Formats: sequence, structure tokens, C-alpha cells
Amino acid sequence: MIHSIHNNLLSVAIDTKGAELQSIIHKDFGMEYMWSGDAKFWGKKSPVLFPIVGTLKNNSYQYKGNKYHLSRHGFARDMEFEVMEPSDAAITFVLNSNEQTFSCYPFYFSFMIRYSLENNRVNVSYIVRNTGKDKMLFSVGGHPAFRVPIVEDTTFEDYFLEFNHFEHAERCMLTKEGLIDTVTIPVIDHTDKLPLQKSLFYEDALVFKHLTSRSVFILSKKTSHGIKVNFHGFPYLGIWSAKDADFVCIEPWCGIADSVNVTGNLENKEGINILPAGEVFTRTWHVDVF
Repeated sequence: MIHSIHNNLLSVAIDTKGAELQSIIHKDFGMEYMWSGDAKFWGKKSPVLFPIVGTLKNNSYQYKGNKYHLSRHGFARDMEFEVMEPSDAAITFVLNSNEQTFSCYPFYFSFMIRYSLENNRVNVSYIVRNTGKDKMLFSVGGHPAFRVPIVEDTTFEDYFLEFNHFEHAERCMLTKEGLIDTVTIPVIDHTDKLPLQKSLFYEDALVFKHLTSRSVFILSKKTSHGIKVNFHGFPYLGIWSAKDADFVCIEPWCGIADSVNVTGNLENKEGINILPAGEVFTRTWHVDVF
């Protein structure tokens, strides 16, 4: 079921399935900033990644001597969330651990996603509560896909990414199975700009571990319209598009895919978050549209 929130500038729609962001429309411009979800390229728009980010080696992990199976990005994106505290400009979705989640993930949790609006900004908050009696291990992240080109009479290649710091960054290459390879390739060389080309994503996502920047813009010299994503508090960033599609995903991650040489022990997984019993973990990314 689709739910909507709005203020004087924005109208935003979210689906209860996966608590997935569907639409961001700027009322003054009558412009949609989210990808259409064309299944010919990629049928999703902004899946939520929980309780893992990316792919596990052999789609499995071990915890306390038991083996579990989880597909890429976890189960939350395919599950129905309940709605809490709806108002005009904010709404919260919640997913609680249940028999279905216990079959592949042995932790008690309450996972809330809160969407709220401030002027031309959409805030997206992940709130993870450990409702069990033991520590909880998890990752969480976003995968929003934004329209590029943003306006008519421009092309994908008219746009570029602009980081809020100059970067010298290498992308972590991914194997065909979606694992972090041992190979890295420089893609940003002491600049704050990365020109967008569809071929940039022919070898899957750009995965960054050590960016200085905490925000990135999607901009073009041919229009004053653009998008800014702030990912403060998220140590990893993915940037992706399906082959030859007209969108770019800016993905803030608290977690990362397995590397090719992992043991499979969840407690040793890179990027895993450890949450004591009864404690709460909160992270927020936000997007400004203009």
C-alpha cells in the first residue's frame, strides 16, 4: 500500500512493501526526482538493505555454530512493514522479527524507517532496536535511484557527481558473484567531480570505503536543477546504475558485501554493527532536491 507525506514544497510516496521510497516530486517545478522503476532495466526504486548490505559469500554465514542463508541485501526490502505515527510531513514504518526472519536471521529486533520532510529535504532514518537478550549483529543501508537526466533536453552524460571534498579514491571491484575482490581501481584523482558515463557501471557498482566526503551532488552545467545526498554516519558508499539505464543510485551503507576471502563468520564480517541487548542504533541520510 502506498502512503504519502507532503509539505509546501514536496510530495513524497512510500510503499509499505519494503518501506520503499517511490516518488519525490517538487511541487514548484512539477518535477519527479526518483527513477521510474522500469523493469526492463531495474524494477525497484529505493530498496532498504537489512540485515545485510550486499552479497554474502555463498549467500550464507555462520553464527554460534549454525549456518544461515541470506540472499543479497537481506529480507527487509521484500517484506511488508506496518505504519506508525503517520502525519502530513512524516511517517514511520516498522518491521519486527518473526518466524520468517528467524529462519535466516537468529536475532530479535524492531527495525523502523522514518521519512520526514524539511523544506526541500527528505530525511530517511534507520532505527534498529535490539529486542533480544543477546547482542545483535547487522548491517543497514539505502539504495535510492535518482532520475538522470533530471530534466528534458539533457542526456545522462551531461551530468556529473560533485563531492563536498576533493577525493583521491579507488573503487573496490566486485566479482560476478557480487563479492569484494582483491583488486581496486582509481576512479577519482584529486578532484571533487566524477563525470557520469553509462560505461562507468558496466562492471557493476562503484564501491568506496575511504571517502572524505559526506555528501555528493548530481549536477549538470545545462540546468540549475539537481540533487544532493548527505550520508554522514555511513562509512561506505555505493554508486550504481543498471546497464544503459537513466538513473544513478547513491547508496549510503553501514555495512558492505563480503570479500572473496572471508571465513563466513558473522562476528568477523567487515562492516558489521554490534548492538547490545536493549540498545538502539540510529542513522539518517537525507536528500535535497532543487
